[in-house]
Amino acid sequence: MTDLTVTAMVPGEVSDPVNAQILAVSEDRIAGFVAEPFAAIAAATGISEDVVIERLRAMLAAGVIRRIRQTLMATNLAPGALVAWRVPADKLDSAFRYMVEEDPFSGHVVIRSTDAETPGSIYRLWTTLKVPQGFSMERHCEFLAKKVGADAFRVMPAKRLYTLGVGHVRRRGMEPGSRSEEPGRVLDTNIVELSPLEWRVLTALKRELAVDEIVPDPWRIRAAEAGVSRDEFVRVASLLSERGVIGRFSTFLEHVKPSATGERVTRYNALFHWRVPTGREIEAGKEIGRHHILTHAYWREGGPEFAEVNIMAVAHGTDKSLVLQHKAAIDRHLQQANIPVLYTNVFWGGRSEIKPSEISPVEYARWAERVGLSDGGSAA
Repeated sequence: MTDLTVTAMVPGEVSDPVNAQILAVSEDRIAGFVAEPFAAIAAATGISEDVVIERLRAMLAAGVIRRIRQTLMATNLAPGALVAWRVPADKLDSAFRYMVEEDPFSGHVVIRSTDAETPGSIYRLWTTLKVPQGFSMERHCEFLAKKVGADAFRVMPAKRLYTLGVGHVRRRGMEPGSRSEEPGRVLDTNIVELSPLEWRVLTALKRELAVDEIVPDPWRIRAAEAGVSRDEFVRVASLLSERGVIGRFSTFLEHVKPSATGERVTRYNALFHWRVPTGREIEAGKEIGRHHILTHAYWREGGPEFAEVNIMAVAHGTDKSLVLQHKAAIDRHLQQANIPVLYTNVFWGGRSEIKPSEISPVEYARWAERVGLSDGGSAA
């Protein structure tokens, strides 16, 4: 094996052809649990594993890659929701910082805006939230609202998922309207019960990899952390993958902030809203989920605060007008599929921070005790 020490001689930018080739696979093409993930990336790209590891290390050390980790299907492990917060303007900055720094269960934290005053545009702060099994999401949100000074919030659990992936590099230059021949998948959000052993393996598995853990067999160290052999770790993780609670092995790019050389992976983050007739949410979601530009698409109920929208999706791009062209192409496709759009809107992402949401019930109980959430936030 070559020397894997990260040096300034190793290209660390997304625009480097070899890096781009690796990222086109490593962002979201390694599905489920894989015992040797870097070998799988090498096989899919035709690039040697030594080079894959060297380049990923360089990009992670340079901050081009934000994190490398095994993702989970967290919607099947902990009740989750998208939460919109109505926060007075003078408290918006401190509320943002609190969600980022003090709440381990809030993941994406984004300040959003609309191009015009629309239903819900007063809700500027948006977060994703996971509250582990056995605890109350409503109580958690009430606690956060009091802490940050929010005077209202809307909790929007995902009823179904239609698209879930990232792949910013492979989406570059994509033509508006690009879509699959097959309809989007329909994934449910049923919660799966895990044993103590499974939670131990999952907790060790999901933590992001440090630079020195990007090696041919990254799970050997994590197996020791979980108190099991490497073979047992792989066995349990593989079974969890078969049960649908493992997502993908992924390299997450820093797509909000520019790199040290000023390169941006993306600039605009758009949250699309649609209201379709009641009863046609799954049909509409499958048609929307065909479109390759989307990183996420869900059935969520926006309620009266958001003009009763029921389908939401996320797209990214470096050009705002092009993002809107993608949206227009989706709208045309819905029309061609004879699915009426009763209302639609776009919320643009501004300041944002992204971190994995903690989903461990043990960690939640510890946090609740530390912050003084009475009764540990129990749902009982």
